[in-house]
This record gives sequence, C-alpha cells and structure tokens, in this order.
Amino acid sequence: MNRWYDWGEGKGGNLVDFGTLYYNCSVSDFLKKLDVPVLKTVEARKFTSVDSVSDDEKGIRVLSVKPISSFSLLRYLDKRKIEREIAHQFCSEVSYQLNNKNYYAIGFLNNAGGYELRNEYIKAASAPKDITFIDLGAKDIAVFEGFFNFLSYQCLYQKQEENLRNFLILNSTSFFGKSLPLMQSHKNVHLYLDNDKTGQKFTAQALQLDKEKFIDERSLYQKYDDLNDWLINFGRAQKHSLMHKH
Repeated sequence: MNRWYDWGEGKGGNLVDFGTLYYNCSVSDFLKKLDVPVLKTVEARKFTSVDSVSDDEKGIRVLSVKPISSFSLLRYLDKRKIEREIAHQFCSEVSYQLNNKNYYAIGFLNNAGGYELRNEYIKAASAPKDITFIDLGAKDIAVFEGFFNFLSYQCLYQKQEENLRNFLILNSTSFFGKSLPLMQSHKNVHLYLDNDKTGQKFTAQALQLDKEKFIDERSLYQKYDDLNDWLINFGRAQKHSLMHKH
C-alpha cells in the first residue's frame, strides 16, 4: 500500500510524510533531497499531511465555499458511508489554492474560521487550526477526534431517539488538553476516540480525572479503527457472518 505507521508515536502516512518527519523539513525540501524527477511532477495534494506540514508551509488559501456538488466528493462520501443529507448539513465544498494550483475538498469549519479539508487524496487543513464545538444547550457532550467520526455518529442516530448532546470535534488530538475544561463543564462526557495508542492515552487520562463523568464509548467499535471504520465495514461483516451461517 506504500504506507507506514509508527505505533509508538501514533502517526503514519506515505513516503513523503516519513521523509519530512525524518529530515525535519518541508515537502519541497524533501523532494529536492530525493532528486527524482518523476516524484517532483506528482500533484502536491497527494503529499499534503496535517501532521507533517505546518499551516505556513502548506500555504493553503481558501478561494470559495459552497454546498457540496462535485461528483468526486459525493462519491467519496458514499465510499465513507456518510449520507449526503448529513454531509450537506455540516460540511461544504471548499475550493482552495496550494502552490499556485487550485483544488477542492470537503470542508468542515472550526471555531476559528479554518477548515478541515478531506477528499480521496488529501488530509489537510486551512489556518487557523482549532476545535469545532456545536452547542445545542445540552448537559451531555460527545467528543470525536475527526469530523468523519462525528458525521458517522449523525448517520447512526438520526432516525433513533437519542438524548440531546453537544458535540466537540477536536480536529487534532493536540487540542484534547485545552478542551478538558469545556468537557468538564458538562454533566457527562461521551468519548468516541480512535482505537489506537493515542486514543487509548487520552481516554485513560480522562477516566483518571473522573471515571463517573467521562464515558468510554469505544466498545461499540472495539474491533475497528474508529467509528467511521465500523460504519464502513459493519454491513460487510454482517453479510460475511450470514454467509458462514448458511
């Protein structure tokens, strides 16, 4: 798959992500180090990573924001099992410029006015980077690392009676500590963090603070990477189970 993952650090990516971390340099500097002409011609969007490139280095400039309409983005939502109506409610189609080239992605607005940007090729963000807090005036709050897990939650519970909750999407686990006072201002905090070392670390930290207030909800998707991974594969797993029964 040409991918790598560091279980100790809880991060991964492609060759360029690894190179920028290893050499502690920008994407352009790393490509110069490789000095391989074919790599230099590959579109920059395939090498954009939130973890390995700072906002200043990415130089992302938002050009326009509109309802999601591009076929490739709608197809990507279908691939991630996100209902289009849900995506239209919380996301936009964001056109942006990077290295003098124009691109577009699904955009999720944060509290500071920046956007989390996703399509089938990129995982990026426009400055400023921040959390997204959706205040519905509820006493409880549900917390997610990324917005696709939040969208997955909305898809799962939209047709079911669910207690009113506020929502906190961290957009980066680096905001977990900063967001603890906001979480603790609620009666109950439902944690839907990822099933990896980082998710375990912050879940354990929260439970240590107050095991009555903080609730680990990962049992729902304990065999999967995160809530969206469970949503994508749940139907497939159910079909596989039925086939074996027959």
